[in-house]
Amino acid sequence: TLKLIFLLVLTSATSALDNGLMRTPPMGWMSWERFHCNIDCENDPKNCISENLFRGMADRLAEDGWKEMGYDHVMIDDCWSSMLRDKDGRLQPDPQRFPGGIAKLARYLHNRGLKLGIYGDLGTHTCGGYPGTTLDKIETDAQMFASWGVDFLKLDGCYSNEEEQQKGYPLMSKALNATGRPIGYSCSWPAYRGGLLPSVNYTLLGEICNLWRNYDDIQDSWDSVQEITDWFFDNQEILQPGRWNDPDMVCPLSPVYMDQSRSQMALWAIMAAPLIMSNNLRTLTLSLDHGLYTKFTVYSPFLCLYVTLFFLQKRSHIEVYWRPLSQSASALVFLSRRQDMPYHYHTSLAKLNYTAGSYKAYDVFTGKTLSGLSATTEFTVSIDPSGVVMWYSFPLSTTEWQCRQRSTTTISGFTLPLKHQHGYITVD
Repeated sequence: TLKLIFLLVLTSATSALDNGLMRTPPMGWMSWERFHCNIDCENDPKNCISENLFRGMADRLAEDGWKEMGYDHVMIDDCWSSMLRDKDGRLQPDPQRFPGGIAKLARYLHNRGLKLGIYGDLGTHTCGGYPGTTLDKIETDAQMFASWGVDFLKLDGCYSNEEEQQKGYPLMSKALNATGRPIGYSCSWPAYRGGLLPSVNYTLLGEICNLWRNYDDIQDSWDSVQEITDWFFDNQEILQPGRWNDPDMVCPLSPVYMDQSRSQMALWAIMAAPLIMSNNLRTLTLSLDHGLYTKFTVYSPFLCLYVTLFFLQKRSHIEVYWRPLSQSASALVFLSRRQDMPYHYHTSLAKLNYTAGSYKAYDVFTGKTLSGLSATTEFTVSIDPSGVVMWYSFPLSTTEWQCRQRSTTTISGFTLPLKHQHGYITVD
């Protein structure tokens, strides 16, 4: 199974910014949602934004098996810098909280096979009030990031206007490429323009950015997860398929709400979203949290084909989502929006638009395999309130697999609805 999964990862690619980076959605850890702008290292030294925090999280990724599962980025968010640039006008880290500097921290991560991400803002100030990257500082900051050995830049948009964003985001892309160092580039531009057409030019974004934020920041709550999910599914027709639309970080809800955490992971995975955790890796319990994340790490990258996902059914507050995968496989997500009790959802693959044939399905969370499943076989999935069931399925007797729709077009052996022709699928 692992060999097949890694093959699927290799056969997936994106047509976004052609800098050779992030052919699958990036995965890693980011500080913001869990630690925000905590700079009180005197009273809270273990949790403040400092080099010790990021070295500690890097150790956990490298030593606890996360890196092998694909989580290879450690991303610094806001509040890392000094409140003033240096005498030459360059950004500098806070000397008390990052005494070794960013370059030394980058080397620490690189020695562990990890990559370092950093935060900037295309405005006079960052969202937290630290020095921003105004238009005249773009080349300076890009060269500074490259000289430090940074591998990824998230460029926010606080304290900037529409004209500055229109100029600045493309200029930073050009400046990063000019450094000669491969640096992944995440643009928050769409989120500041409402995320929708015509205010957002997604064609241009695909030419200058590896990924982008489309919507508001996530909060550590199920309501926030649902709000973001609804926005992405309601607007998926205008979003770039095969490009990494970023619904924001993966936030571990309380272990009491493990079903909701699993639901977020399933939804982010079937959207082919970046999986950027924001949690305290030092306190995860291997039996629950670690299992939640690792089961998805090997499944999320192969959900990266150039098509939007399909909303198939909604009945009794149960939603069903489908996404085609390479190697004639597919992913199914059964999501419960109920809050009262577990629900037994009865259906068949034929009712979900699968063609005739025999299929095999793997339940991502339980690890159980369903063999000899014909398209017409009736089955029942039990879904807990606000919970999810996710299947990875593939046909047993055919090399090509089609999804039936009333208005369709055939692309590379697959049949897709006409309204989804802006995407395509690669098939070996």
